[in-house]
Amino acid sequence: MMRTRLVVFPIKGRNWAFSSRSLDPSSSSSSSSSRVPSTFKDLWKTISSSADSSQKKNNHQQPSSQSNVELVVDFFANKMNRAWGKLETAPEGTLKSKMHGLGLKLLSRVKPSEIFLKSIPKEATHVEIIYPSSLNARLVRRRIRHIALRGAVLHKKYFYGSVTLLPATAVLAVLPLPNIPFFWFLFRSYSHWRALKGSEKLLQLVSDSSSHQDSSVDKENENERLQDSEKGNYDSLGSPWVLQPSDELHKLLQGKDADGGLNESTVSEICQRFRLNTNDIWKYRNSL
Repeated sequence: MMRTRLVVFPIKGRNWAFSSRSLDPSSSSSSSSSRVPSTFKDLWKTISSSADSSQKKNNHQQPSSQSNVELVVDFFANKMNRAWGKLETAPEGTLKSKMHGLGLKLLSRVKPSEIFLKSIPKEATHVEIIYPSSLNARLVRRRIRHIALRGAVLHKKYFYGSVTLLPATAVLAVLPLPNIPFFWFLFRSYSHWRALKGSEKLLQLVSDSSSHQDSSVDKENENERLQDSEKGNYDSLGSPWVLQPSDELHKLLQGKDADGGLNESTVSEICQRFRLNTNDIWKYRNSL
């Protein structure tokens, strides 16, 4: 069982901030990194052996394309992370250092909702949702479902768009310069894929998807859990999502600036208390 904690709160007008943090980060990173091959040869062997084992079990059963895609994505993600690490440690003034600076400028343009959805672990089985006690539980859950639904549509479209641009930018490899456009669209393809998978996982966790066909019973159970959340009672074993109203978060939201949004000191205090990334949260304030 892997638990994820979401912190949700209004930051300016209709703009809400969303942040996710795994409550079991060590097990997630160790399990995912241990199964990812380190070379192209090992990657091909892993995919081939997966196909062979699937055919042995059932000659009519197709190999799991989903798991193979995940494996390829993780493989190239590890490659990109190692390459990015080398750019970070490059001496100042060198070409690699300038490429790192350009990369930081490009990354600063990534929308905060994409960063949030990417942070939802694909292994997550339960989600805790912390929100100001002054907000209605149904509204909070509705906003989370909205960002998950919207993310699933947008990032699927952007993923295919980025992938189609990879062949066009790959031909630039003949030039005697680093192929920055290719690696950028490779990163964007990976980023949109992860955001898409995060959207689908989050939607699955907060949608009460079950094998029961009686929607009236499901709706009744949902209403009971929402009422329990409003009263401060939580049943983490009976549902994959748990709503936890926070009086402390409500009190921290009192610091406003002239524009009616949270001021910088208030955002910093919230991030420090709930262990959030200040830069990512601050992006929500001016996002459209």
